[in-house]
Amino acid sequence: MTDLYDHLFPAYREQAGLSDEQRIDWLRRDRWVSLPQAEAALGRLEDLLTYPQRGRMPCFLLFGSTGMGKSEILSRFAELHATSYDKRAGLTAMPIVMVQMPPQPTEEEFYTELMRAMNYAEFDHISLRSLRSLARRTLGEFGTKVLVLDEIDKMLAGSPRQQRIFLNTIRFLTNDLRIPIVCAGTEDARIAILTDSNLADRFAAFELAAWRNDHALRQLMASFAGLLPLRRPSRLDDHEARQRVIALTEGVTGRIFRLMEAVAIGAIRNGREMIDADSFDDDELLLPLLSMQVIASSKRAMRRRAA
Repeated sequence: MTDLYDHLFPAYREQAGLSDEQRIDWLRRDRWVSLPQAEAALGRLEDLLTYPQRGRMPCFLLFGSTGMGKSEILSRFAELHATSYDKRAGLTAMPIVMVQMPPQPTEEEFYTELMRAMNYAEFDHISLRSLRSLARRTLGEFGTKVLVLDEIDKMLAGSPRQQRIFLNTIRFLTNDLRIPIVCAGTEDARIAILTDSNLADRFAAFELAAWRNDHALRQLMASFAGLLPLRRPSRLDDHEARQRVIALTEGVTGRIFRLMEAVAIGAIRNGREMIDADSFDDDELLLPLLSMQVIASSKRAMRRRAA
């Protein structure tokens, strides 16, 4: 049966033979898709992991618009270097510790989230000083090589004083532990770190740029055509289809993936079993809100021109 679906990559042909419900379930599940920018960012992160200790450790800022895949890249990095436990020695190794910034960017909240990321849960009646000391000691005992702080732009929710304290905390940790620190966030994260010139001087910056209708997008669309479990060949290697994707998503990675999921599910449900430029105009699609706004605006413009 899989020979019928030779328009798909061999690893994905089996999925095309599943029932409609199974294929829709498959489409809705998270999976890592190798993208050029993501792989380049992972390469930079891997370099930090093997960096020898020295007095002034390099740090790394991964930034871009919401939905560009920053958290997914960091999660992939952590998965590739997962926590392990040596039963004989009774030791836990956690080479990557990833912390999401708390809504309130206070030093106490930050250290609490850091300890939770290392699977500690009890913090009753513990002072900030003790919490800070416990976090530093645990990172050392776990042999942590890189500390990752996601959604660093949340620090801007704090007062100017809280922001200064948090930036000082980052500098203190990288100096004290002699490990690289990775921060991720929006453009606001870059601006926030730039407010501390001493700290900013240590950070190499990597921007996840929005997609354009170029060769890279053409490759991405070819990948979708080869992995989406549809039973007929899709026509995504088409300028008009790519233009529709960019118009509906503004080139944001997360929106592109959600859009392609929606049109693929639509193609299964309506029996077309393929995607082309017309697929993006289907009124039955459950599209991201921004994409729906673009379609509505386009239809209003067409009605005005017709009138």
